Amino acid sequence: MLIEFSVSNFRSFNSTQTFSMSAGNLKEESADRSFNLSNSEYLENLTLLKSAVVYGANAAGKSNFIKAIGAMKRIVTRSAKSGQRGDLLPVSPFKLNSKTVGNPSEFEVIFVSNGVRYQYGFSATSEQVYDEWLFAYPKGRAQRWFSRVWDKSSNDYDWEFGTSLLGEKQVWKKATRKNALFLSTAVQLNSEQLKPVFDWFSDTCRLIGVNGFPTEFSAKYCHKGESEEVLRFLKEADLGIDHIDITPNKFDVNEVLPDDMPDALREALVNEMKDIDQEIYEVTTYHNNEKGEAVPFEIDEESTGTQKLFAYSGPWLDVLKNGYVLVVDELHDNLHPRLVQYLVELFHQPKTNPKNAQLIFTTHETSILNQAVFRRDQVWFTEKNDLSETEIYPLTDFKPRKGRENLEAAYLAGRYGAVPYVKSSVK
Repeated sequence: MLIEFSVSNFRSFNSTQTFSMSAGNLKEESADRSFNLSNSEYLENLTLLKSAVVYGANAAGKSNFIKAIGAMKRIVTRSAKSGQRGDLLPVSPFKLNSKTVGNPSEFEVIFVSNGVRYQYGFSATSEQVYDEWLFAYPKGRAQRWFSRVWDKSSNDYDWEFGTSLLGEKQVWKKATRKNALFLSTAVQLNSEQLKPVFDWFSDTCRLIGVNGFPTEFSAKYCHKGESEEVLRFLKEADLGIDHIDITPNKFDVNEVLPDDMPDALREALVNEMKDIDQEIYEVTTYHNNEKGEAVPFEIDEESTGTQKLFAYSGPWLDVLKNGYVLVVDELHDNLHPRLVQYLVELFHQPKTNPKNAQLIFTTHETSILNQAVFRRDQVWFTEKNDLSETEIYPLTDFKPRKGRENLEAAYLAGRYGAVPYVKSSVK
């Protein structure tokens, strides 16, 4: 479960900005939109939100917020496994401040995994990691498991290891490259104790970018025995689909390569792709005609919104089923406002979200910006200040009245900021 995420000096973010999924001390009637971690005596006072929405004008930094989470996830999961010495890390600093542009980007996340609260972060440029730290709270009190700090004078790291971290720490330390994380390296070298932290990034935290999600995940999800669940999901969205067929086909890379390709290049490409999933999935939807007869459609014949909702179905249901954290950019794109609300409320209902999965998303869809859908502490905004730096802040900063304030009208009127100032050229 995500508690808090902070970022600084990354893309449009300069000063440290912090986003929180902790529920505020509000007297809200909507108890189903938050949950308490009562399964651990050390977390029993922690109440988290099931969803949060981020609004803001175009170019205000909403997508950069999602990209910041994605960059942290990617560095954790790939820096040691697939990276090589000299490979660049996917970070880009805030470029509009000459004093800080050369500084490392910094990321920190506080989360719960297997009933334990962790605080993990690092700072890095594209060339190297500068700082890295991990605190664990297995019994409610902080334990420093490790930290590394770059010392410019010695051109090396100062390391500290807590007694609570077990295993071959010196071996992991020596194996950690400048452009890799100690966490990732240690897990690659079989640290069982650090695995829950790594797994939170690799498995629990799921991202869907602005370009959506490919249909393959949902197709495979159906093929693995979840087709009825996906069909129910689509029927509830009132898309007119009666049933779905998924047909797996073997993918042969030789069939898609040109006949005149040099043998050496062909062999290299075949070897490179040999570990890729060799099955592709043909998705067929069926709609009933006026006689009640099922008529097949290829997925490409469906509307863009239907294709997007099908692509979402697998990840959405998988996250809800397993209690993961789902981060989505521009959820509203190609979807009717009622469908956006439907997707959000699946996270709010205990029946459809029994393991307290969390949803974080950006949108321009303001019809759902009301207190019937969200608690006041579930709404966030991004806005650029006079220095073109993105700031992220919660609706609760404005103390809206419980149940009585029209949040959509107030937002569009500019009361909360985070709306574009459009200069008319018509006189």
